[in-house]
Amino acid sequence: MNIAIDVMGGDYAPIAVIDGMLLAIEHIPKDVTILAIGPENRIKELLSERNYTGNQIQIIAADQVIEMGEHPTRALSQKPNSSIGVGFTLLKEGKADAFASAGNTGAMMVGSLFSVKTIEGIQRPAIAGFVPQINGKYAVMLDIGANADCKPEMLDQFAHLGSVYFEATTGSGNPRVGLMNIGEEEQKGSILSQATHALLKANTKINFIGNIEGKDFFENKADVIVTDGFTGNIMLKMGESIYNIMKSQGISTDFIENTNYENYGGSPIIGINGNVIIAHGASSPKAIQNMIKLSVSVVESNVCQKIKASIENN
Repeated sequence: MNIAIDVMGGDYAPIAVIDGMLLAIEHIPKDVTILAIGPENRIKELLSERNYTGNQIQIIAADQVIEMGEHPTRALSQKPNSSIGVGFTLLKEGKADAFASAGNTGAMMVGSLFSVKTIEGIQRPAIAGFVPQINGKYAVMLDIGANADCKPEMLDQFAHLGSVYFEATTGSGNPRVGLMNIGEEEQKGSILSQATHALLKANTKINFIGNIEGKDFFENKADVIVTDGFTGNIMLKMGESIYNIMKSQGISTDFIENTNYENYGGSPIIGINGNVIIAHGASSPKAIQNMIKLSVSVVESNVCQKIKASIENN
C-alpha cells in the first residue's frame, strides 16, 4: 500500500509533517509505504536530522508549493509540479492508494473533482467529518464544507454515501441516519430541510430515524448526520472549540479529549474515484500521524469500491 503525503501542506509544514510521518510508521503496517511529496533536498535534510535510516518513507520530488491563500484552480494549473499537483497525479495513475494533505483545502477539492473525478451517478462529493459521541464512538457528518448550498437530492445522496462509509469503515451495519434540523417534528425547518426529510423518509436504502437537533449532536442519536456544508462546517468547528476552551480551564475528560481534532487526523472526500483525505491546516505531528493512520484504514476498508457498487445498484 502506498500513501502519498503532501509534505508542504499545513501551517507548520514541512517539519510537522515529517515528524508526523515518523510517528506514523511506528503504528502502521510495515508493508505500507509513505510517499513524501515535496522538495527532495529539504526532506532528506529533515529525515537525516532525525536519524531516519528506514525504507518505509520514499521521497517524491516536487519543487512547487500551493500556498494556503492561493486561488485553487489557478494554482493547480500554474503549478503542475506542486506537492498537491504531484499527489493527485500519483493517485490518478494508481501509484498511490490514497493522498492526504493539510494544505489548501480548495486545491484539494478542485484536484479531486478534475483529476480523479466524481464517481458516476454522484451529484456532488461531500467532505465527511467525525463527531465524537458520549459513548466514546464517532458519528459521521456530511457535508462539512464542500457544498455550502445544497439541494434536497444532494442531501439524500449524502445520507446514502455516509451510510456506506460508516458501514465500510466501522463494520457496523444499518447505521442510523439523522437530519440536522431546528426541531424533531417532520414539518419543522427550512424548505430545504422539509423537502430533504420527505426524500430521506422514502429512501429504502438507509435507516432514517428522522430529524435531530443541535442538542443531540454529541448524544449518540445518529451514526450518520446529514446537513448542508454551511451548517456542517459551523457545527464541526463549534465542536472543535470545546477542547481548547476546556483545556484552558484545566478540565479534561475522555469526551473532551475526543473533541481534539488531532485525534482523528483529517476528513475524507466521499464520492470521488479515489481516497483523498483533507487535514486541518494547523495540523501538529500528532494530527499528521492520525491523518496517515486514517488514510491506511480508508484504503483497507475498500470504501471507494463499495460506494461505486452501491451507487450502481441504487
